[in-house]
Amino acid sequence: MQYFKPTEDHLFVGDCMPFFHDGVFHLYYLLDEGHHSSKGGLGAHQWAHASTTDLVGWRYHPLAIPITAEWEGSICTGSVLWHDGLYYGYYATRMPDRSQHLGLATSEDGIHFAKTLPNPLASPGEEYTTSYRDPCVFRDEAAGLFHMLITSALREYPPAGKGGCLAHLVSPDLRDWRAADPFIIPGYPGDPECPDYFAWHGWYYLVFSNEGITRYRMSRQPLGPWTRPPCDRFDGPMARVMKTAAFTGDRRIGVAFLPTLQDDRDDGAWLYAGNAVFREIIQHDDGTLGTRFPPEMTPATAEPLALDIARVSGEVSGDGRALTVSARDCFGAAMMQDVPTQARITLDVIPEPSSARFGLCLRAQADLQQGYELRFSPGEQRAEIRGPQWGELVDNAGRSIHGLEGLDRPFSLEIVQTGDIIDVCIDGRRTLVTRCPQVAGDRLFFWCHNARVAFNNIRIAPLAM
Repeated sequence: MQYFKPTEDHLFVGDCMPFFHDGVFHLYYLLDEGHHSSKGGLGAHQWAHASTTDLVGWRYHPLAIPITAEWEGSICTGSVLWHDGLYYGYYATRMPDRSQHLGLATSEDGIHFAKTLPNPLASPGEEYTTSYRDPCVFRDEAAGLFHMLITSALREYPPAGKGGCLAHLVSPDLRDWRAADPFIIPGYPGDPECPDYFAWHGWYYLVFSNEGITRYRMSRQPLGPWTRPPCDRFDGPMARVMKTAAFTGDRRIGVAFLPTLQDDRDDGAWLYAGNAVFREIIQHDDGTLGTRFPPEMTPATAEPLALDIARVSGEVSGDGRALTVSARDCFGAAMMQDVPTQARITLDVIPEPSSARFGLCLRAQADLQQGYELRFSPGEQRAEIRGPQWGELVDNAGRSIHGLEGLDRPFSLEIVQTGDIIDVCIDGRRTLVTRCPQVAGDRLFFWCHNARVAFNNIRIAPLAM
């Protein structure tokens, strides 16, 4: 299921809604047809469903919550809760007039859901815009109350354009809901989408996304106040609207979608929906969170290759298993050939102190200018993937992560190249995924600029197709 999309060319994975109960991990997701273009742009989304007990073997189920009435323009994102022997699937419906209203479907097995009445269950009040979707429901165990967080925006909020909020409803029984004050007004452009909430090891976490970028807040109290951590993102900007669920062994798994590039161009527009991307959420001693690849979902590989190293510039020593590139006042690089475009690459990176920039160039053709540069900048605490047509002054915010401490110390690196996807895990604590469709060369460069870096324990294994 890692990087999954339906086999039909016109179908894609949209917003993902993972849920865990009784040893089973459920992935509900918006089944997208034509990148949100169906039903006159309403989306025509429906909840698709797959489940697993081990993240390896998956069962595929019928649509969990389908469109069953003409007035349902789209069954939008929501959440699932299990309570007193019943699964509650809260969702939103986008109407033909593009207004959004909440609905509820229930199930005894988590597979077959039936919509309930009244439908709509709830609609935006006068203080909110017509944006009213993505219901996330959780229980405050101490107070015995259920809370529902809803993507919306206040009609009147100074300054203009900053009133996107999580509307807030409260219920004693999951059916009768009363309005409360907004749960959070984070101050970003647009509405905070696809909220998520969970408790873990004495911390409470609130997750939401603005412009597709997933952020989180943390608190020692169930309902806040909420603190923004120094780095509040789970992944790069292309891991869209990630939501999480518990998993066996006190673990937590996040699932996002990777959007599609229009016309398969590196510089094309990003289209809604694409492939599912799974992450394991990790918790540090101070309560902050990170992400890594779930080990069970690592793509299968053939035996690793034995490849030679050729010096390109600077000082190069070593072989295809361990090498050092030194370029203290210039640019240095070493090259491998015959590297599969579909591969898993692992290594350890050991930079000397004060190394300015270093990294790899993936899927390269003739030289480093014709490939995808995975660049690490310790002074900026930044990692990014740059395409061959992007100059130094071209903004690369969509394919970069910041606040990445420790790049001036040894760290591990894992890279998966599959289809047009390049996925990177740095030191088992930060991840970065994007699409790179235009270049598919067989060269791999190891490089540094004003730096001296050792690349050790290099292992390149073709993916088992």
